[in-house]
Amino acid sequence: MSLKAGIVGLPNVGKSTLFSALTRAPAQAANYPFCTIEPNVGIVEVPDPRLKRITEFIPTEKIVPATFEFVDIAGLVKGASKGEGLGNQFLANIRETHLIVHLVRCFDDPDVIHVEGKINPLSDIETIHTELALADLETVDRRLAKVEKQAKSGVKEAVELFQVLQKVRGELEAARPARGAKLTEEELANLKEVQLLTLKPEVLVCNVDEHSLLGNDYTQKVQEYARSINADTMIICAKLESEISLLDSEEERQEFLAANGLQESGLARLTRLCFHTLGYRTFFTAGPKEVRAWTIHEGFKAPQAAGVIHSDFEKGFIKAEVYHVEDLFELKSEAEIRAKGRLRIEGKDYVVQDGDVMFFRFNT
Repeated sequence: MSLKAGIVGLPNVGKSTLFSALTRAPAQAANYPFCTIEPNVGIVEVPDPRLKRITEFIPTEKIVPATFEFVDIAGLVKGASKGEGLGNQFLANIRETHLIVHLVRCFDDPDVIHVEGKINPLSDIETIHTELALADLETVDRRLAKVEKQAKSGVKEAVELFQVLQKVRGELEAARPARGAKLTEEELANLKEVQLLTLKPEVLVCNVDEHSLLGNDYTQKVQEYARSINADTMIICAKLESEISLLDSEEERQEFLAANGLQESGLARLTRLCFHTLGYRTFFTAGPKEVRAWTIHEGFKAPQAAGVIHSDFEKGFIKAEVYHVEDLFELKSEAEIRAKGRLRIEGKDYVVQDGDVMFFRFNT
């Protein structure tokens, strides 16, 4: 599955610095608005220590982790939905993502200008949310104009779409995210092709200085707001993460983290948070050629998981041989797992669990 998150925020909040640290690749960063002219795109691995540990008991030629694509998008400003700043071209880039990583400036630094002239995280969040909602309102109005005639003619699909568009329009007109419309699963399915920005899950990320890794007055306000809208949030120091990413070896990075009182990088936490915010889970395949992490939606049944590997696996699914990765860590080998009766044969109705190790049997 292709997983993609867009990093958004006002200019000069640290998006390109964070992106560079995430991907260990250079992204244009400077102390002025709109230094990111084209969206930077980078692929990062989803941290999962279980992968390496599997290979302790199942030697393999190759390890393939799950990956996440991050897109660094130019800073949005008031009026972006109407073309201000770099405007709609970057809103279009966000539409292609599955999740929004909203980076919020929670640090004071007179050497880094703020596009609004003052540090106010809640005001910054409101600006971004307003612009995304107004962009969605424009999208909804265009779609309403297209389906209205069909809806009046009684075409079932058009009627359903027209009704749900009207439902979200009320939220958007008040400059609130479409998420606030409390849509049913069926209504969400009807809106899927419309690709509304404010229906995407959002993670609020507080960018702090290196002295505020445990939070400050700014982050407390963001966390309170995040709870009010049921959004995930976390604290990160993009500058510190950038310094960590420049170190040559994993040993050096671990020493740097320990010296700053950290057990793991903020980037690892962020990638994992994005992964789980989207409701994604991981199952594994393991053999002498390859140990691989596969990404599925929570609730996928065995045939759907097989289809992630290859569509033929889902079409011809017969059964799956399954054990949990913790069984391997406890019993040390697949032979012992079989001997202890921990290897299960599961059919089409089995709901795959995070951490399952699976082998699929199928008809060609």
